[in-house]
Amino acid sequence: MTKRLFLFAGYDADGIADASLILYVRALSKLGDVVLYMDSNCNKQEFKKLTPYVLYADGLRHGEYDFGSYKRGFIWARDNLDLSKYDFVYIVNDSVYGPLFPLKTYLEKMEASHTDAFGLVKNTKSSHPHIQSWFIGMRKSVFLAKWFDEFISGVRPLKSKGAITHTYEHGFTKNVVEHGGTWTCLYTAHNRDIYNRVKFYWRKKMPFMKRVAFTRHNGTLGPQISYVLKHTPAPMRRAIIKNAERIYGTQYVTQILNQSRFMALVRGIKYGINKAISGKL
Repeated sequence: MTKRLFLFAGYDADGIADASLILYVRALSKLGDVVLYMDSNCNKQEFKKLTPYVLYADGLRHGEYDFGSYKRGFIWARDNLDLSKYDFVYIVNDSVYGPLFPLKTYLEKMEASHTDAFGLVKNTKSSHPHIQSWFIGMRKSVFLAKWFDEFISGVRPLKSKGAITHTYEHGFTKNVVEHGGTWTCLYTAHNRDIYNRVKFYWRKKMPFMKRVAFTRHNGTLGPQISYVLKHTPAPMRRAIIKNAERIYGTQYVTQILNQSRFMALVRGIKYGINKAISGKL
C-alpha cells in the first residue's frame, strides 16, 4: 500500500478552519497522513475541527507565506515521524478550492511518472519553468535528500511576494534539476492561465480552482466560476460559496455569480480601461 504524507499550508485572515478547508483536508486524509500548519493565529477550537483528519495541526502568523508553513510542517514531521517509511511526500496549500474531482487517480498518475518530483501544474514561464507550489509531490530521492532539508528549513521572510516566488517556488524546481533530479506535471499553464481560464481547466478535469478567480479582472470570471459550481457536488459548492462570501462579501459574490456574459464583458472593459489609465496594462 502506498504511503503518503501531505504537508499542508493554510491561511485564513480570520483564523477560521471553515468547511472549504475541512473538505480539502478530509479528502487528503483518505489518501495519506496530513500535517497542517497555518500562517494564521487560530484558536484551539478551530484546530479541533481538523483533529479527525490530521496527525498534527498548529498555526501562527509567521509572515513567511506557504513555504513558511511547509517549513514548519516539515520540521515537525522530520522530528516526530520516520520519513523513510513514506513513499511520497506532498506539499500542498489552500490557495485553491477543491477537490472538485476525486484525487486518487491524479496522485497515482503523477506517482507513475517515475520522476523525482511532480505536480499538478507546470508554469511555462520562459525564464523559469517550474512546478506551481500549491501542489507538489516528491519521491524519497528529494524529500530525504540533505539539500531539501536545508532548502525547506532555510525558508525566511522576504521583502515581497515576488521574491518569495522566485526564491522558493522557482527555487524548488531549480534545486531538483541542479541535484540531478527530474520533474513533470499533469497540466501546463502559461503565465496566469490557471487563474483566468477556470472553465477551460475544469473541462480538462483539473481537480481544483484557484480562490482568487473570484476577484480576477474585477469579477469578470463570474460566469466561468458559476459554470464550474453548477457541476460541483453540493457540499463542496456550498463550502466554496460560503467561504467566498465571508472573504469577498455576500453582495459581491452573488453579483458576479449571477451576472450575464454581457455584464462580465462590461466589467472586463472597465477593468481594462482602468488598467490602461493607471499605466499597468
